[in-house]
Amino acid sequence: MDNLSRRGLLTGAGAILAAGSLGAPTASARPVRTAALPATKRFKMSATTNEFFRHKPLWGPRVMQSFAFDTPNNRLFTGQLRSETAENSGDITLSQLSFSGTVLGHMYLTGFGHAVSIGAQAVGSTSYIWTETDVDTANGRGRQICRFPWRNGATMTSSSVTKWKPVSNGSVFTPAVDQRFGRLGVRYALSDGMHINVYSLAAAAAGDYSTVLATFKQPSLTSGVPFQGWALYGSYAYFWEGSAYPGEPDETKANSKLWCYDINAGQIVDSFLTLAGKSLTYREAEGMAVYGSTDATARLFFGFASGVAGDRRANLFYRNDLV
Repeated sequence: MDNLSRRGLLTGAGAILAAGSLGAPTASARPVRTAALPATKRFKMSATTNEFFRHKPLWGPRVMQSFAFDTPNNRLFTGQLRSETAENSGDITLSQLSFSGTVLGHMYLTGFGHAVSIGAQAVGSTSYIWTETDVDTANGRGRQICRFPWRNGATMTSSSVTKWKPVSNGSVFTPAVDQRFGRLGVRYALSDGMHINVYSLAAAAAGDYSTVLATFKQPSLTSGVPFQGWALYGSYAYFWEGSAYPGEPDETKANSKLWCYDINAGQIVDSFLTLAGKSLTYREAEGMAVYGSTDATARLFFGFASGVAGDRRANLFYRNDLV
């Protein structure tokens, strides 16, 4: 950690809350698009690395795929494949963790997807979770997105949630929530690669995807290196990539890289190959999310899985310098 205490990290106020009821999608043959997002600051990719927690078990021994913060309620959630089921079944385990990494609860999602990216949204004291859903068992990825309230100990099926497909000809959907600026990002595949649309979080929660605030094709990252997560903050998108160490820790094989994309300019503006957590066994880049209700409290978190097969653990680090 830097010189900001964990208590200080958790006391940001004034987050934008975007309430909305679940409902049927609003049809739009020709979505309205805005010209640009209001310009904001961006996280500096080469800033000092701060450790949040290291080598913590989740509710299940498989690799953490993603995580998300409910900033106003100071809650942390992680997503991973359920250990008792086949990889392409789309069965997901969600864990709720304390900010010191202790498991506080769990949910099971049956037939949802791979949990490449999840989001969290505060509506009063309730945390709503955004995930992919309606798994395509050919690839284990979700064909739609959904939103539901966190219910500790519950098991949900894909048929029990309201689903949305914001892009009719898209596939492999994943969400990311920008709580600070009240937006939802939706990443999806088209025939020419991955694309991202940005919507109002309140409108999306109500099933209205008729106005696209921004849309762009995901830029090319490092060829041959697995994509491991993404996040939104203001007028920037962030990407996270990296593969596991082959065997015991070997920092010379490290390829975990952070990327910053200026949505308005349509280009990568910063990147950094990080050696954070270089002593971890296995060390596979997994998951990215933003915490914070102001620039002063904002943190760009990125995660790693660690440990041995059958006993994988979660690790979180962050950047907090905005430029």
